[in-house]
Amino acid sequence: MSLRIILAASAVLAFAAPALAQDAPAATAAAEAPSPAAIELEAKGEAFKARMDEMKVEIEAAVAGAGADQAKGMADVDAILARYQPDIDGFVVAFGTFIDAEAAAATDEAERAQLLAAKAGVETGLSTIPAQVRAAAQAALAAQAAPPAAPPAAE
Repeated sequence: MSLRIILAASAVLAFAAPALAQDAPAATAAAEAPSPAAIELEAKGEAFKARMDEMKVEIEAAVAGAGADQAKGMADVDAILARYQPDIDGFVVAFGTFIDAEAAAATDEAERAQLLAAKAGVETGLSTIPAQVRAAAQAALAAQAAPPAAPPAAE
């Protein structure tokens, strides 16, 4: 098992949270060829990223469409998050299953520990996506519901 999978998972995590939408660093190529399981996980990661990009677009539209109605906006955001929760949960399971198999096959205890630590970090990060999205949506809704600031008085 190379660090390539951990880097790929970290990149997925960086892309996953719409509230934190920013470019992830490119994973460096490892000297070893990826296993079929690693290739499958990478494909699942790309599909997951695409789903999270779709969710981001829906969330942004819901927030913009709510205008000053924060209750409606949050209800719409919660409905969207509920639809995408199975995607998040499914990727967490796929990632965890892959890492568990890699850790079980690892002959080096340090590598096994590194894999399991990466698994815990990525799973924790992925599980916080709904809360991050919800918090960002609440902030955006509050900002657009706030009255515009009065221009400074001329002296």
